[in-house]
Amino acid sequence: MTQTAAETVSALRRIYPIVKYGDPILEKSTSPVKNFDADFLQLTEDMFVSMYAAQGVGLAAPQIGLNLRVAVVDVTGGKNPEGKVVLANPEVIHYEGEKREEEGCLSIPGFRGYVVRPQFVTVKAQDAKGEPFEIRGEDLLARAFCHEIDHLNGVLFIQHLSMLKRDLIKRKIKKLRKLGEW
Repeated sequence: MTQTAAETVSALRRIYPIVKYGDPILEKSTSPVKNFDADFLQLTEDMFVSMYAAQGVGLAAPQIGLNLRVAVVDVTGGKNPEGKVVLANPEVIHYEGEKREEEGCLSIPGFRGYVVRPQFVTVKAQDAKGEPFEIRGEDLLARAFCHEIDHLNGVLFIQHLSMLKRDLIKRKIKKLRKLGEW
């Protein structure tokens, strides 16, 4: 029995487990991407597969245990191949407006909170091949860009919540840890 090229490619995909809140890597700034080689390209594809498997719209390298300044975003949930964005060494260069929306995080499953983010952002980054580009995002896309770039800077969405809400989430997670459910 022979495999098609697509089956061979999908067989090589790795779904990374998502690192949960409490792991120190989530609260550290990441190191810049320097090598845009075949291994890096493979990593970004694996990150998309891992993100889709976890039903997310964004995934940053620290969330899979890697200290690397790269994130992937796709607010279409894989429905539009052109919606896939690789952000290597990203930085927000412009933002405007404000929008308060509910947000969650694959590394803090089951918890959500309202976070104020810019309504529009422009991000400067490199793609999976190292080519520089700029991209403008609005609403959910802008929110996803900011959320993932926060991850690359060691910032979690709960740090944008009120101290009361943040402490409530931390206490619930502590209880889940004691029960062996985290």
